[in-house]
Amino acid sequence: MKKLARGWLALPAAGLVLALGAFLPLTGSLGARGDVPVVTVEKQPFVRRVPAQGNLQAVRATPVSVPMGAPGPFRIGWLAPDGTRVQAGEVVIRFDPSAIEKQLTDADDDLRQARLKIDKSQVESLAELRKLERDAEMARVELDNATQFAKKDEMIYSRGEIIESTIDQELVERKADHARKAQRTQKQLSGTELALLRIEMRQAEAKIQQARRSLQALAVTAPHDGVLVLKRGWRGEPPRVGDTVWNGQPLAEIPDLSTMEAEVFVLEADAGGLTPGKRATVSLESNPGASHEAVIERVDALAKPRIQGSPVQYFGVTLKLRKTDPKVMKPGQRVQATLYLDERKEALLVPRQAVFESEGKRVVYRRKGAGFEPAEVQLGPGTMGRVVVESGLRAGDVLALRDPARRPEKPEKASEEGSPSAAPAAPGAAPAP
Repeated sequence: MKKLARGWLALPAAGLVLALGAFLPLTGSLGARGDVPVVTVEKQPFVRRVPAQGNLQAVRATPVSVPMGAPGPFRIGWLAPDGTRVQAGEVVIRFDPSAIEKQLTDADDDLRQARLKIDKSQVESLAELRKLERDAEMARVELDNATQFAKKDEMIYSRGEIIESTIDQELVERKADHARKAQRTQKQLSGTELALLRIEMRQAEAKIQQARRSLQALAVTAPHDGVLVLKRGWRGEPPRVGDTVWNGQPLAEIPDLSTMEAEVFVLEADAGGLTPGKRATVSLESNPGASHEAVIERVDALAKPRIQGSPVQYFGVTLKLRKTDPKVMKPGQRVQATLYLDERKEALLVPRQAVFESEGKRVVYRRKGAGFEPAEVQLGPGTMGRVVVESGLRAGDVLALRDPARRPEKPEKASEEGSPSAAPAAPGAAPAP
């Protein structure tokens, strides 16, 4: 019974070694010295691949935008479907004319009102001038009478009558002067009022011309033959019927399908070594069996979230395709890309579990004689399971996969005979490990 128990107790240690061998990504030899599992360092090819997702887009495209000649905003009334083949001069976007038609009606009303005000002002001004002319004529008659029949002879009239006549004459002269000045003032006021009303009329005419130009600009046509691709906003949504847009806002584009590129996004955590010129491959989700060679052309300077409110950030990467196949490649298609950020024909690779940190340094435990010695190493790029050692090791070195100074945990010994747990097992039952 004791031999059988010892055999079962040895199974966890052997399972640990087998598990390490199964998950070890290296092809070097793996063995154990005593109870410390080890691995032999060998030079092997190393490739660090990073996955990315994105869409195809044309290198060159002609934008289709809201017209600049007419004042906005506009409301989309009709929109050609995304991906429609169009010909030069064909209408691709129509805007809702209701708001502009209302502006035109209001401008016509303003123009008629301004013309009526001008007619009314002219009639009132003419009537007032005629009244002032009558007053001026009456003042001249009174002045002539006052001058002709003035009481100046002291022999005939008393001093009081002479003074009263002089005062009446001065009053009539002032009334005549006031009438002349009132005529001039009324003519100036009438001219100013008419000038203001003519300005209102010209403003109404300008509004009418703008509304008519806007009505003519409600239909946007294709500049040349091609495929219409709707422009996505920052949320990834295309324009829709009913959306309000402004002058110059791009709504779609007609791409040149002869040259395509891929815009993909790489997680910020995987962006180490992401530089232009690195090799990449692209496969279309609609044709996953074919792979297309590409090269990294541009990398965004800053990482940005793709989803509003998400803390996960991505670097935008533009991949230049070595060859474009217009038969299978269309703008907006989803693509899966693989970026090769580090490729080496030979590199010293070790499992990540063989690298430890000691006093702020990266060390490995290298076999020396019957034991192990710590060796400081400089690490390079790596993957989930292995890492490149730039310096500190040579091919053929044997490394410990755990700290040799730490003893492995031993399973608890079987209970002594006579204890309740050491009771003999039932016939045919498997011994407990």
